[in-house]
Amino acid sequence: MSCRIAVLISGSGSNLQALIDQLPGDHCQLVAVLSNRAEALGLQRAAEAGIATRVLDHREFASREDYDQALVAAIDAFQVDLVVLAGFMRILTPAFVRHYHGRLLNIHPSLLPLYKGLHTHRRALQAGDREHGASVHFVSEELDGGPVILQARVAVLADDDEQRLAQRVLQQEHSIYPLAVRWFAEGRLRINNLGRACLDGEPIPPGGIRLEDLPATERE
Repeated sequence: MSCRIAVLISGSGSNLQALIDQLPGDHCQLVAVLSNRAEALGLQRAAEAGIATRVLDHREFASREDYDQALVAAIDAFQVDLVVLAGFMRILTPAFVRHYHGRLLNIHPSLLPLYKGLHTHRRALQAGDREHGASVHFVSEELDGGPVILQARVAVLADDDEQRLAQRVLQQEHSIYPLAVRWFAEGRLRINNLGRACLDGEPIPPGGIRLEDLPATERE
């Protein structure tokens, strides 16, 4: 059976497009794209791919808890196996995270645990880092703090500014996110009883798997 996947977005949906383009249909079925912003370009991407879309405007709810409760109901109506955050610019409530424990993924533009939160590229440049990158992780109640699954690294160049660095990191995001989602859909990626991310039953190191360390056959 295919893994039924819902994707949450707030903006352009470039990572959503990478999922649409790269996920194998025999294992993965993108059944819904939900957004808190009606103007999100990613909704158009989803519609063009024949994926159902829903908009829940957070400004129409009295509290974060009320919004997340409605969002859970909207997602669960699609009977999904996995929820994927792809530029969803909302801090999720603990109740939401607990509801999808072990089946909620996020991608973050830094080499976690470095630079949780916003402005990651600026912070990497200001720190004089030689490497920067992106991380796919399971979502926990701690912001950008769940178990890291997979990371891709880029060199920070002498003439980099935020935009140039962000573009190269984004290209890597488009490689590692579909791969991690595919692992989950194939039943290879799970969280164990100790809260560790595991691939093929083996615990993943705390810093995640490096994309460059994977065999070429795994990255295809």
